[in-house]
Amino acid sequence: MFIDKVTVNIKAGNGGDGYVSFRNEKFIDKGGPDGGDGGDGGDVVVIASDNQNTLATYRYDKRVFADDGKAGFKRRQHGRSAVDLEVKLPVGTVVTDEEGFVRADLREKGQRVVIARGGKGGFGNAHFVSSTRQAPRFAEKGEEGDAFTAVFELKMIAEVGIIGLPNAGKSTFLAATTNAKPEIANYPFTTLVPNLGVVDLENELSMLMADIPGLIEGASEGRGLGDDFLRHIERTSVLVHCIDAYSDDVARDYKVIRSELEKYSAELAKRPEVILITKIEGLDDEVIKMQTELLSKVLKKSTRVFPISALAHIGVKEALWEIYASVQKDKKKQIKKDSETIEVIRPDFKELEWSVKPIDEDTFCILGRKIERFAMRTDTENEEAVRRLRDILKKKGIGHELRRKGAKKGAKLVFGNKKHSEITL
Repeated sequence: MFIDKVTVNIKAGNGGDGYVSFRNEKFIDKGGPDGGDGGDGGDVVVIASDNQNTLATYRYDKRVFADDGKAGFKRRQHGRSAVDLEVKLPVGTVVTDEEGFVRADLREKGQRVVIARGGKGGFGNAHFVSSTRQAPRFAEKGEEGDAFTAVFELKMIAEVGIIGLPNAGKSTFLAATTNAKPEIANYPFTTLVPNLGVVDLENELSMLMADIPGLIEGASEGRGLGDDFLRHIERTSVLVHCIDAYSDDVARDYKVIRSELEKYSAELAKRPEVILITKIEGLDDEVIKMQTELLSKVLKKSTRVFPISALAHIGVKEALWEIYASVQKDKKKQIKKDSETIEVIRPDFKELEWSVKPIDEDTFCILGRKIERFAMRTDTENEEAVRRLRDILKKKGIGHELRRKGAKKGAKLVFGNKKHSEITL
């Protein structure tokens, strides 16, 4: 079954907890701390694969969870870090989170993107030995791995998108010009899923075409097959619009599809297009000329119309070269546009930033990625570990800011919007 959009739950692995231990062996008096560090949790990595063409694997399996890191142990034994979870997705898949932020856009075979970072393992008590803290009786907890609800959306990578009303000859044109084998029959909505095919031209030139299931008036409102499949031509350079030569009103047919395109995406509607009047086999030249003239009245002046017969291979070659020329012209435009765009690289200070937000008279929320990570790793049940966290707040100037905003001794401190940890001042 062709599935091109799914929602899944992503969870990177949690870091393993550090270990509290003291060396205790025969003939060794008062052995020092020897608790090991926890291992890191596994990342979730998506990989673009050309061995898949659907997201059906995730239709029912909605959990994509990486393994947690192992806890540390005595004798400075570090916990094992988890292996990253590799998720293979079809080339053309876009991964977005619940806020609509794009985490990955898989455009090339073999492309790898980390979409969720595993939590770092906590330090064992051996890590905290110093001249003033010779016998620490606390260890850090492992960090939580990233977790979010993701949308996997497949958008086929094609240079040319073939559109038109049902039974306009789209699949016949694709089958006659590429290696694709779409279903072809004399009834509407024969094509139920997008089809891809490679057009091989002379001198090893080629282009990739996608045939989209037929649109009807009201598709943007859910009629017929709706406009769900239009996402597969969002990346295309050129649109090939097929119109049946036997139509009673070719101009109206064209305007119906243009209207649905504009309702779906104004950006998509601006793409260059080539018009094909299909199925001309058996028609008189006068009829073909009349249909072409009627259609030309509603087209932009620069748009070319090609009467063709895919079955009889009439006019097909000329149409293909025009389509190819349009693709190359659009690519040059895109290269020029990309070269004129200068990427501004700014330093990322988010790790160092923090802020204090009063919630009520006795409760204060502390925000900031780095300080939240310190708090997340703190064992709030261990007074010595909490004391260390208070020292960190003091060194970073957060303690001073808390007092400036009215926090008194014993005030409740929470860290992060999700309130991962809670201590008293």
